Amino acid sequence: MVKRLVMLSVLGLVAVAGCSSTSTPDSASLPDGTGLLKDAATASKSFSSAHFTMNVTGQVPGLPISQLDGDLNKAGDAKGHAKLSQFGTLIDVEFVVADKTIYIKGPTGSFQRFGDASKVFDTSAILDPDRGVGKLLGTVSAAKTEAAEDVAGAKTYRVTGKVTKEGLTGLVPGIQSDVNVKVWVRQDNPHQPVKATIEVTPGNSVDISLSDVDKPVTVTKPV
Repeated sequence: MVKRLVMLSVLGLVAVAGCSSTSTPDSASLPDGTGLLKDAATASKSFSSAHFTMNVTGQVPGLPISQLDGDLNKAGDAKGHAKLSQFGTLIDVEFVVADKTIYIKGPTGSFQRFGDASKVFDTSAILDPDRGVGKLLGTVSAAKTEAAEDVAGAKTYRVTGKVTKEGLTGLVPGIQSDVNVKVWVRQDNPHQPVKATIEVTPGNSVDISLSDVDKPVTVTKPV
């Protein structure tokens, strides 16, 4: 059970960047939401690496984590830290995914090999345009640009819409129905995605953010 919880914690994507509203233009003057998300999906296809964060609010099926923070490259190699719930207690865990194998280091001891990461979650899906962030952005319907906001110092547009469970399978496999989403994309071209909030059910959501795009990421297999 512990092994499964730990492996599930490596869900690519913690400590989410905060948002603050700026002077919001009249909605008629804001750019089209569908166009913004199309640009963001296209931009994400070229990402070679990124820093990713996840924050879970409430209860989300299949996600026994509270926070996740790490770096990954397009091959799916990743490293970082997570806080997961085990028997009602939050545990800090360090993880490494190298060559599709996951290694875990708990509060004590050294890294332990936990086998094929893809059997639980394939971190290479995060930057894969057909499975991860790009797919989410490309499958949002009824997109509407709501406001201009600052997110961690970046000027963004906030776009709302709906996404099917198929559009989220690679990122949040526990979702069983279409859900509401909010996406923040940079105001400047090429409108890179900055953050997404997935409302699984009222009061239960997943925040995912990306930063340091294309900053070199080196992942070393534990020995």
